Amino acid sequence: MKNTLKYILIAGIGAVTFSSCHRDYLSPIPQTSIADVSAFSTVSRVQAQLLSIYSALKNGNFYGGRSVIYGDIRGEEFINETQNLITGSDVWAENPTNSTTAVTTLWAQAYYTINCANVFIDGMNAGGSAVVGSALAANYIAEAKVIRAISYYTLLQYYARPYADGAGSKPGVPLRLTGLKGAGYSNLVRSSVADVYTQILKDLNDAEVALPLNYTGTTAAYTNTTRVHRNTAIALKTRVYLTMQNYASVITEANKIVSASAPFTATTGVAHALQSDITKVFVSPYTTTESILSMPMTSTSGDNPGTQNQLGYYFSPTTANGGVGNGEFSLNAAGIIANVGWTVADKRRTFVKQSGSGATLKNWLVKYNAPNPYTDYVPVIRYSEVLLNLAEARARSTSSIDAQAVALLNAVRNRSDAATTFTAANFTTYTDLVNAILTERRIEFLGEGMRNNDLMRLLQTIPAKGIAVQKAATDVGYIWPISSNELNLNTLCTDN
Repeated sequence: MKNTLKYILIAGIGAVTFSSCHRDYLSPIPQTSIADVSAFSTVSRVQAQLLSIYSALKNGNFYGGRSVIYGDIRGEEFINETQNLITGSDVWAENPTNSTTAVTTLWAQAYYTINCANVFIDGMNAGGSAVVGSALAANYIAEAKVIRAISYYTLLQYYARPYADGAGSKPGVPLRLTGLKGAGYSNLVRSSVADVYTQILKDLNDAEVALPLNYTGTTAAYTNTTRVHRNTAIALKTRVYLTMQNYASVITEANKIVSASAPFTATTGVAHALQSDITKVFVSPYTTTESILSMPMTSTSGDNPGTQNQLGYYFSPTTANGGVGNGEFSLNAAGIIANVGWTVADKRRTFVKQSGSGATLKNWLVKYNAPNPYTDYVPVIRYSEVLLNLAEARARSTSSIDAQAVALLNAVRNRSDAATTFTAANFTTYTDLVNAILTERRIEFLGEGMRNNDLMRLLQTIPAKGIAVQKAATDVGYIWPISSNELNLNTLCTDN
């Protein structure tokens, strides 16, 4: 990816309206070139600019694939099968360099997305808000802020020391909050981890009060899944606060969208709830009320992750082995699939497929089953995560075998394994309960990019897998180096 990517002017989108077929909502196709001064001059141009931010977020190098994939293959659940540097073998082995494909492209696409959001917010403040009216302007700016928050949060999980290491005092990433429209604006020091989290939470808090409770109309289910609304901002705050080990705030936020008792549902905004069948979340139409935010994909050229970026391509076996992918990463036989508590009756076991036998036996994740061009929606956050975030926060904050925490854990386990129900008697200490919740997260979010976040936030050692050695929190390589492109362009940026 070119070094100048983050300086691209976000002003070349033609007239695209919200009345288009919903498959095009998040991938507006440029039809004409317009000048920067007129990029926010009409309602359709403002709307197109907003949708271009979503398009940047769902790029295959970001939340369309690779940022999710890296979050899993850094952990212990997968074994690299191809030794292909392009598809993350160095990420899996915990030895990427400043110029590694993963390091440079994820950094570039994250900042490209941030810049899209910044240019949009600047443009709205400069006149776009008057074009669409104050109510829609507040909605649109809030959407941009949520996407900016997601992008900065993701950067911190790979390129900065965890918040728990020094309460956020270590170097984070450059905090760019205004749009870059040309060369000469690259120099910026790295803000502290705490300062970046402060901005992330400011964006999410600002967005919460400006976003709609839900979207309505004939495409409401689709739009409530693929565009951010009030509950999206709240759900993301539970993730951010959990990462910061601010458990009291996790509880405060989660209580806004989780009922006090089972069945746990959101009683305001989008009616989020667990689906009775977990497998329905990962098949068309992908728009269940469990899916708080997902990245939509279609077979239209340019509206899917693209070559070697897709989740199915990485995790599913080849067609010869009964899959739809390239068999890049098999499941580690010593990983979570070996957990005896994850019973064969658990519906989530249907996401695990075997090929071969004896010495050639391998296990694969088939959660993503759409064949080439891989049109599976990519999950960003689901309601089950909010429930487990709340469960963990309650157990940790009370240092007890909290009854609601057990009930929340059961809600997630029982919907896939009705025969397994936890009781307080199953846990000797609250730490046992916390460990059970962490194990449930490994099962529930396998292949959804969460494992790296959980290891980092708790400063846990990245376990060994296959030929890859373990990586302790104090080891070089526990976090990634800064992109060589950033270091070349930004003389004030220091490396890890």
